Amino acid sequence: MARVPSPPAILVRDLRKSYGEVEAVRGIDFEVAPGEVFGLLGPNGAGKTTTTEILEGYRSRTSGIVSVLGHDPEQRARELRARVGIVLQSSGMYRHIGVREAVAHFARLYPRPRDVDEVLALAGLTGKEDALARTLSGGQARRLDFALAAQALCDRVAIVKEGRIVAEGPPASLGASSSRYRVTWRDEHGELQAREVEDPTALLHQLTSAALARGAALQDLHVSRPSLEDVYLELTAEAAVEEAELHA
Repeated sequence: MARVPSPPAILVRDLRKSYGEVEAVRGIDFEVAPGEVFGLLGPNGAGKTTTTEILEGYRSRTSGIVSVLGHDPEQRARELRARVGIVLQSSGMYRHIGVREAVAHFARLYPRPRDVDEVLALAGLTGKEDALARTLSGGQARRLDFALAAQALCDRVAIVKEGRIVAEGPPASLGASSSRYRVTWRDEHGELQAREVEDPTALLHQLTSAALARGAALQDLHVSRPSLEDVYLELTAEAAVEEAELHA
């Protein structure tokens, strides 16, 4: 008997959000499978926060289909809220609450919460159980945020630009899927050189032939594909240039 595939934990189809004449989200589509960690990357104003707030049920959408764990988040069902954890961009924790007290308080919002001491240990807050939130360092405050929700490295990411998804896939594949190669080496003066090409064959032949003709070794030769960071920076740089041209 064929196994019926599980429905997606998050389903987004043609999601759009406008603020007057400004289109913050312009037709985003993606799915997140149960147990998958999915990330949204993009420059300021790309539509990440708006999309996330719609998924959380904090903001209504202009149009499109959104389902989170089988619920429309816009309906703000209690069953959905009991299964969602959120870490804010900046901490909004009450300054005079204790660390253990905060974790125990938020645990009561969930039907089957983890043991408080286990969560504190996982977040690296052992020894800070009785400390007040206002006394925590910046790093410890982020650990408390983590203890109140969850995080893991992304299985898949989407890069958002101007309200649209422009690249999507596992982090390692986004760079590897690029048609460009980056070739780095040290020249005869020992200075590091770099070139980006679509096919490195001709450049490698040129470099190795020149080195053989000099009777010298080709130092620090390396051929790689762009990383996820390279792809992200390229896309955000394009967005910045376009915005500057628009306001010029």
